[in-house]
Amino acid sequence: MPATNSQSRASEGIGLILLPIMTAVFAGFLIIGLALPVLPLHVQHSLGFGSFVVGLVAGSQFAASLISRVWAGAYADKRGAKSGVVIGLLAAAVSGLLYLLSLAFIDFPTLSVTILLLGRALLGGAESFIITGGVAWGLALVDARSAGRVIAWVGTAMFTAMAVGGPIGTFFYARAGFAAIALVTTAVPLLVLASLILIPAAPLSEKRHRSSFRDVAGAVWLPGLGAAFSSVGYGAILAFSSLLFTDRGWHPIWLAFSAFGAALVVARLVFGHLPDHHGGARIALIFICVLAAGLALIWWANSGLMAAVGSALAGFGYSLIYPGLGSEVVRAVSPENRGRAMGLYTAFLDLALGLGTPVLGWIADQTGIASIFLVSASVALTAIGTTLRLVKTQQIPATPAQ
Repeated sequence: MPATNSQSRASEGIGLILLPIMTAVFAGFLIIGLALPVLPLHVQHSLGFGSFVVGLVAGSQFAASLISRVWAGAYADKRGAKSGVVIGLLAAAVSGLLYLLSLAFIDFPTLSVTILLLGRALLGGAESFIITGGVAWGLALVDARSAGRVIAWVGTAMFTAMAVGGPIGTFFYARAGFAAIALVTTAVPLLVLASLILIPAAPLSEKRHRSSFRDVAGAVWLPGLGAAFSSVGYGAILAFSSLLFTDRGWHPIWLAFSAFGAALVVARLVFGHLPDHHGGARIALIFICVLAAGLALIWWANSGLMAAVGSALAGFGYSLIYPGLGSEVVRAVSPENRGRAMGLYTAFLDLALGLGTPVLGWIADQTGIASIFLVSASVALTAIGTTLRLVKTQQIPATPAQ
């Protein structure tokens, strides 16, 4: 019991330190969550395009994140993580203006969807700076031995925002159409910027030695592959769960993604310390299997409730894969290189989503929406091989200081 109380106090201390950063990340990602369940409906029903174009629109954000991720990490290392978050919020507001512009050309679907693609791409760049800057900010304030909790808890703010954003976005879309989504996307980042002024920036590292890109990539590529393979299923739920529910006549259409996000948040709050105490790769290996089981259950589902249970199981599984493997990255690089390392690590996820989501859309057009969840489960299982290799090369970390 004393050990448990000590651990609880340590977690509370880290939580208080990270709370302002988590709040900023939450607000920034709320606008991403607003569009998740309704963007496919807008592209299909308002603009008249198929699942492949839905995949392109959704994937453009991930592709842009991929391109900008390492840049965002390097910027956080050199100029400061808070500055990176500010840039991300400004870019997010501009993406909302592009959403509005696309609606002005609704009678010209090709032009409208092109502008929408640009808006999504800019939002992808904004997302890079917000989440990479937020994680780097937290890592600069907390002991490196608690890296798993930093990554998990900052990520929790992101997923919570997207989970609650789903029903909020559906509410606005049902009453005012995609224009409401565009207006909120423009306004929220600007409001957050005002409150961010009061949050102190983390001091830059006095050591200015920067490892070569090759050295950083060497520490990242193995956990990055594991994160990439396991993230294809996340992309499937992100882009296509609302279409599955619409196709089957299940309601509410946002239930699957919200169940995914809620389960992920609970798992990270309750079990977020496990990678720091037992090894990130070891914990990720267990949770990969849970993720695959959840995705397979969505494929098998014959009701909205069963699909939501599968999505929740997938969210629980996905919860500690990214922070678990990410904690291995943090331990392998020096503090002044963490921004670049985490940016490159997350770029693997972006690559999986940017390429995988359009491919899943093509598969959906050929074989039906449900089939992509079985495909995603199979891809997730391939992460076992890379994670096993990482387990053999890593040691269980020392218990974080209480």
